[in-house]
Amino acid sequence: MKTNLSSQITLNRVSPRYYKPENAFEKSVLTRFEKIPTDIFESAEEGANQIAYEIAQTIKEKQKVGKFCVLALTGGNSPRNVYSELIRMHQQEKLSFRNVIVFNLYEYYPLALDAVNSNFNALKEMFLDHVDIDKQNLFTPDGTIAKDTIFEYCKLYEQRIASFGGIDIALLGIGRVGNIAFNEPGSRLNSATRLILLDNASRNEAAKSFGSIESTPVSSITMGVSTILAAKKIFLMAWGEDKAHMINNCVEGAVTDNIPASYIQTHNDAHVVIDLSAAANLTRIQRPWLVTSCEWNDKLIRSAIVWLCAITKKPILKLTNKDYNENGLSELLALYGSAYNVNIKIFNDFQHTITGWPGGKPNADDTYRPERAKPFPKRVVVFSPHPDDDVISMGGTIRRLVEQKHEVHVAYQTSGNIAVGDEEVIRFLHFINGFNQLFIESADKVINDKYAEIREFLKDKKDGDMDTRDILTIKGLIRRGEARIACMYNNIPLNRCHFLDLPFYETGKIQKNPISEADVEIVRALLREVKPHQIFVAGDLADPHGTHRVCTDAVFAAIDLEKEEGAKWLKDCRIWMYRGAWAEWEIEHIEMAVPISPEELRAKRNSILKHQSQMESAPFMGNDERLFWQRSEERNRGTAALYDSLGLASYEAMEAFVEYIPL
Repeated sequence: MKTNLSSQITLNRVSPRYYKPENAFEKSVLTRFEKIPTDIFESAEEGANQIAYEIAQTIKEKQKVGKFCVLALTGGNSPRNVYSELIRMHQQEKLSFRNVIVFNLYEYYPLALDAVNSNFNALKEMFLDHVDIDKQNLFTPDGTIAKDTIFEYCKLYEQRIASFGGIDIALLGIGRVGNIAFNEPGSRLNSATRLILLDNASRNEAAKSFGSIESTPVSSITMGVSTILAAKKIFLMAWGEDKAHMINNCVEGAVTDNIPASYIQTHNDAHVVIDLSAAANLTRIQRPWLVTSCEWNDKLIRSAIVWLCAITKKPILKLTNKDYNENGLSELLALYGSAYNVNIKIFNDFQHTITGWPGGKPNADDTYRPERAKPFPKRVVVFSPHPDDDVISMGGTIRRLVEQKHEVHVAYQTSGNIAVGDEEVIRFLHFINGFNQLFIESADKVINDKYAEIREFLKDKKDGDMDTRDILTIKGLIRRGEARIACMYNNIPLNRCHFLDLPFYETGKIQKNPISEADVEIVRALLREVKPHQIFVAGDLADPHGTHRVCTDAVFAAIDLEKEEGAKWLKDCRIWMYRGAWAEWEIEHIEMAVPISPEELRAKRNSILKHQSQMESAPFMGNDERLFWQRSEERNRGTAALYDSLGLASYEAMEAFVEYIPL
């Protein structure tokens, strides 16, 4: 069963020539905007294996001369595959770690003496407990020490690193704000190990380990920038599209304390190792025409024309030969003969993505339409990771599908219970208790007992305490009720409203379990029951809590299994990916754009507002202070404005989709 198919989504076929140059000369041409040696791999696993190989080689070389190999390592998700490969080398190739010294890059502060959610514990669970490293060779900042001893403690940590001759290899990830370890924006180049206040984005990221933002420490003892840069070799790794923006700033931008990762530009043996998704914003991947001759395909031409329109501030049909020649796109003139020919082709390509019939228009020529006319009506399944992602992401399209007489099913993949505040539970407890008093004179003993029990628990609940299973169940019921109301508002019958409650989610914590066969089989059962002609699935894999990616992987794994078995329904099914509150598809990738009128946009807002528990009190709003309906509207209006700026039809708003072709 393939449970990581989302990692293989490629929106554009990237020529290997751009990331695997044939020789040193070609590489120097391609990478002339890059200020750090950067290796791009097709997958995170491939990149991680390369890092692990180089670490192993250094360990072996040190063993030959009887010296320690000093590593600066971290917990987190970025190094997980590196550690897995090192463990494999230890178990299968007898790689020994007896001569390895490990310094933990950072530790949360303050931590309780019995804290289990420490960075060092994560590092041990992922790696150190599985190899033959001497426990006396492990060093970590102490998150439990008294505040008045921190300065002296950090000084001793620096001295201990120096006593082993400094760090041989520092293995770094890059944070959402460009931090390395927890050297947050503003960290100085000469900073040493110290206590630092965590940026809000870093705390949100760390909250996955601590269960809630309230129970996440506000600071960290972190190895300083100067200490890291003193390492003989540095690997900075990043995987996934959510890191693409920061990698671009780090690799091609200026050295600045606003992005501490950019400091590694000053190191003489630093290497950035990334996958294609994380490389998406590098010039040689995103705009290769600026550094080399291109292997042009439709999407790359689209991307180039959108970029040229933005540079020249012109719509597509007003671009001239001069515009192409002055901005490095003369190759397109050679291919198509004139600017007019390119302009018409791309204008028509974009025009053909626009449709008011997301399920296909019956009795119409569908040659240039995103969706086929037949069968009509279609059976449609909209997969929603949480009980509001459907309306946030594609509420306007859902209403269109229903109005156009398609059989629309909405499948809510998780309960969403951890995103409900305690005050919502209290509000519903008051209601059910009042109902008990008014209509049956408090005769229901279960309600009386549960009301008292839960009120008492919530009264004594402390930050970081996990909810009881009863409370999680009530929170799930609240979200179910809101989802049902939204479906009713959109005229979707309740028997087409499916609550899958995938098991991976039900940990009661932000950190979820890995996807399992049980999750996939639940999704598969629904697909077999409905036999859809259309599937809509979340494609915003950079969501801050990670649930969307797991939910998408569950759908793709189920589809993959059905494909292997030769399911007949799949042969007549198309799969569309939407994006939600966090981002929108780049316009060159959009394959279906559904216009939304002012009235439809207002109806979409109303359906989002039915999810009352997710308004201002929702705990996972991220760093964006806008409410979900505000984010959604601005995103949809932004897509329409972009189409308008290119000289296409002008609409109030648009929802955008990309087709997924099963591998």
